[in-house]
Amino acid sequence: MTDFGVPTVKMYHGLEIPQLGLGTYKVPPEEAQRVVEEGAEVGYRHFDTAQMYHNELEVGRGISASGLKRDEYFLTTKLDNGNHLPDDARRTFEKSLEDLQVDYVDLFLIHWPLPTLYDGNFIQTWETLQEFYEDGRARSIGLSNFLEHHIQPILDQCDVKPMVNQVESHPYMQIPELHAFHDKHQIVTEAWSPLARGDVVDDPVLTKVGEPYGKTASQVALRWALQRGDIVFPKSMHKERMRENFELFDFELTAEDMRAIQSLDQGDAGRRGSHPDTMDRL
Repeated sequence: MTDFGVPTVKMYHGLEIPQLGLGTYKVPPEEAQRVVEEGAEVGYRHFDTAQMYHNELEVGRGISASGLKRDEYFLTTKLDNGNHLPDDARRTFEKSLEDLQVDYVDLFLIHWPLPTLYDGNFIQTWETLQEFYEDGRARSIGLSNFLEHHIQPILDQCDVKPMVNQVESHPYMQIPELHAFHDKHQIVTEAWSPLARGDVVDDPVLTKVGEPYGKTASQVALRWALQRGDIVFPKSMHKERMRENFELFDFELTAEDMRAIQSLDQGDAGRRGSHPDTMDRL
């Protein structure tokens, strides 16, 4: 549990992740420093960025300006799609550390599997991430947007298994089979787009569930994800919404509530983002 009451999830190698974080996807560079500073003021101690977001420099400046000490926050970034070859991964990882103004990140992820562009060869990229883990510049390593058939070759062929997989997950796409696969292999599930890109805001089921608690549909969706054991990091550029998204720890959904939300699952038809088997953009 963090100082702000945010529970943590322990990865198989012992490092703990705050279960609620601040996402910075589509936060433009000119706004990212302010957003991170305000998030730190609200109480966020987990910040998620990526090379692809083009805001690592400003996220780093925001954390620095917040006055947080390095051991007081958890920082994640991700390898961009054009950087999978080992030398490119090494060069751009060093640039990420420089831009973020840190000696290490807490978690470094391969952002997308890119199965067609790289012929399904994730092994050399993963082995390069293992280097970062072994030399301490990445305290944890993991994947993003990988499905079971992408992950299995890494489990079969590599020395270090992924600690985390960050995937799209929300009430409309609950991915129970992938969750079970993660659990079997001690891989922590991180849920991106936990608010289904804003579509949960007016959902009548979520709204009804939240009424007895005085909570919004968005807060219910986030609380549901937390109670499943997911790591979530909703993105907002507005401090009031950041605060709303943070107020999740003074209520608990019942088993009946959880079943009501489970009924919203649309399977893969609920997907809002790209499919990992067909997303091959650099």
